[in-house]
Amino acid sequence: MTAHTDLGASEDRRRDGRARRERRRRRARLAPRALGTRRCMVLACTDEDTTAVDLESGAVVRLRIGWNPEREPDLNPFDVVDVVWADDPEQDDLAQPEAVTVTGIPSALGRLRGRRARRVLRSVVIRADQHLLGFPGSSAPYWEFRGMRPSVAVVVPSRGPVLFRRREDDTVWARFSWPRSDNWLPVEDRRAIAALETARRDRLSGKDLESALGFRPQFLAVVLSRPRDGHCYKIVASLLPRP
Repeated sequence: MTAHTDLGASEDRRRDGRARRERRRRRARLAPRALGTRRCMVLACTDEDTTAVDLESGAVVRLRIGWNPEREPDLNPFDVVDVVWADDPEQDDLAQPEAVTVTGIPSALGRLRGRRARRVLRSVVIRADQHLLGFPGSSAPYWEFRGMRPSVAVVVPSRGPVLFRRREDDTVWARFSWPRSDNWLPVEDRRAIAALETARRDRLSGKDLESALGFRPQFLAVVLSRPRDGHCYKIVASLLPRP
């Protein structure tokens, strides 16, 4: 009886393993790209825009999408979307030279995982010998930008991040070290904010942050905001795991 039971359990495990592998294969297969579209991998999605990598050119883009009350920003890191550049793509923002307006609201086609996602992510990680987004400090006047600085930086922190809530204005911030600076920046990653709220904590770091997020944050996507009272601010748009 024991031998039959062991054989049956072993066969069940093999079937489960085959089913998992088949699900992974199905997720990895994406439909062919339609003519006239750009296929992108999402890095971050906020109310202002969606930061992504154009998988054909390898360029970082900031997709300006017409979200509405019926469809709020709901894309996640490593989602793959097909988008169409608008006829008038609004490519003249000197603070955000990567910005481009798209037609319609994209939906996720699937996700990039494993080696393919790591290759894309590592191709856009910036060097540690430069200022974050090309200037020191956490903000700069809009009039100082000339379209020559990037508005997106994917970084590997040398220490942190620590996620914390500021009670005075009920905002969520991240602290992390970068070779040239100790950064304290506001967070607009809805998953990170939800993790802090679910944990009912005002501060998360290390193993506690990893447990709350469900992954170890290895990369940060830092973006420059649109002008707010005449200034553009550095913002942590997403905390990213190793794919």
